[in-house]
Amino acid sequence: MRVQAVMAGLVSAVVGYASSFTVVLAGLRAVGATPGQAASGLLALCCGIGAAALFLGLRYRMPISIAWSTPGAALLVATGPVPGGFPAAVGAFIVCAGLIVLAGLSPWPARAIAAIPRPIAGAMLAGVILSLCTAPVRAVVDIPLLAVPVVLTWAVLQRYLRQWAVPGALVVAVIAIAVHGPGNGLSGAALRPAVELTTPTLNPSVVVSIAIPLFLVTMAAQNVPGMAVMATYGYMPPLRPVLVATGLASAAAAPFGGHAVNLAAITAALTAGPDTHPDPGRRWIATVALGAGQLALGLGAGLAMALVLLSPPVLVTAVAGLALLSALGSSLAGAVTEPEGREAAVVTFVVTASGMTILGIGAAFWGLVAGGLTALLLHRRPLLEQQSSSTAEAGAERPDGRVAAMSADQSS
Repeated sequence: MRVQAVMAGLVSAVVGYASSFTVVLAGLRAVGATPGQAASGLLALCCGIGAAALFLGLRYRMPISIAWSTPGAALLVATGPVPGGFPAAVGAFIVCAGLIVLAGLSPWPARAIAAIPRPIAGAMLAGVILSLCTAPVRAVVDIPLLAVPVVLTWAVLQRYLRQWAVPGALVVAVIAIAVHGPGNGLSGAALRPAVELTTPTLNPSVVVSIAIPLFLVTMAAQNVPGMAVMATYGYMPPLRPVLVATGLASAAAAPFGGHAVNLAAITAALTAGPDTHPDPGRRWIATVALGAGQLALGLGAGLAMALVLLSPPVLVTAVAGLALLSALGSSLAGAVTEPEGREAAVVTFVVTASGMTILGIGAAFWGLVAGGLTALLLHRRPLLEQQSSSTAEAGAERPDGRVAAMSADQSS
């Protein structure tokens, strides 16, 4: 049975890595990383995940799965080049890591995140990843010979072997790159893992554009759902020590290019579920195996970057988009399912998806601001209606009915 748990952890590591490493590399490159810096960031994230998973699994004897922030990487893609280049982005990564540690040391940051209306949080995430999720369509139009087999493979596996859909699509993409890519292939690529230290700089506009939205997205789209998944299987790990551990891992990875380490939200089910081990008290072995697997996968960061460089950019983002389609669906559903707050969610989604930049600050932040202001504006409407109704009852001697008419207009 221990072998079963180890295999579950290794499968979780492979699925998590293969499903979204293209998103991570695309995000780091978007904010100014060189190929070497992006590969270093991927390696640093794998090491951070491995260290945090090993520590938390052994310390708490629970299947606490750790991952990198895939929505956070998508945020970097949406943000694009920033003032000060990659050093400024690394400075924002460190600030984000500090906020995660602070959330673990003090209860108020987590409460502040919980205070963000769920529709607004979902709409911001949907706006961030929308451009990536349209990439498969663009790829099918621009490079059908390469993209169509990738999309078809994903569709078939999504039907029969859902957890292998994105890794399978990635394998087909790699084959397509090998067949149609440059003749020298990987011969000139630097395949050995390399660590590149980037000296961080602090740029206020980049901190607002990256650090704060990255913290919010990581908390709302990774840490909170990760806790929910574990609770589904009967586990209640201590959130604050987990946040401190992942925040410290993020801080250690940031100077080497890593953006954020956090609880796994999707692959958590692979290690916490009954298929991992019949005894819930032994499923923590899968987390330890996941950590070891991520450390091993980190050694392939140079190869991963070489494959991305050999591929047409739209094919890389197409695979990333396929990996994020389910996240787009769930975030959109959470944004518009409840009538209460739907307008604010739509405003958040539109502003975030616009990709606009104001005062050097990216669209994710402005989406939150616009959605929050809309929610505050519309939240006052029922109160005004109630006050108007009370006034109408108190001033019933007025025969013109203007107050009642005004109330009816407001409710429409």
